[in-house]
Amino acid sequence: MRSDAVTTSHEPFNGRRHAEYQGIYPPPANLKRTRPTPASQGEYLSFRVGEEEYALDILRVQEIRSYEPPTRMAGAGEAIKGVVNLRGTIVPVVDLRVVLSVDAPRFDDFTVVVVLNVLHRVVGVVVDSVSDVVALSADQVCPAPELSGGAHSEFILGIASLPGASTADSDTDDRMLIVANIETLLAAPGIGLHDGGDQFLT
Repeated sequence: MRSDAVTTSHEPFNGRRHAEYQGIYPPPANLKRTRPTPASQGEYLSFRVGEEEYALDILRVQEIRSYEPPTRMAGAGEAIKGVVNLRGTIVPVVDLRVVLSVDAPRFDDFTVVVVLNVLHRVVGVVVDSVSDVVALSADQVCPAPELSGGAHSEFILGIASLPGASTADSDTDDRMLIVANIETLLAAPGIGLHDGGDQFLT
């Protein structure tokens, strides 16, 4: 499936309203298999967590699935929702809303699990919604500001700015995306994932 087949609307991607979703949404298969950096041209999956919109390297994305309650694991960290069996692979599911301290995370028709290949393993992350796949060029990404003691600030690779829609009647504000280093975020102490291992750490 090509990246231009993904909706480019700023409204959340709702798998229940798209026939091509059917519970699983593979990323574009025709991308050049080199990992882009935030300062270079590349394609990124954009998604919402709370009130903020984030973007991560599309080459880390294996698929996107409708949210279904996973099997809980005794002793897992607070952010670990549990595990799911993905075609014979046991995949831990991390709630990014908990990781990023979102108050009262909701579960609705827009909630999805983004399945990633990170930390030498397959990991699912729960997000509020998926928006689209965006192409970012070097001049669209600014360095992240240095924040003293900012929570999880070390995982921010940059801030991307996309022009808002313009019509004869009105202009919309520019779209701001937080470009995330998802490996750094998931490897943070207290998340509960062990790099490449099979155990949960608290």
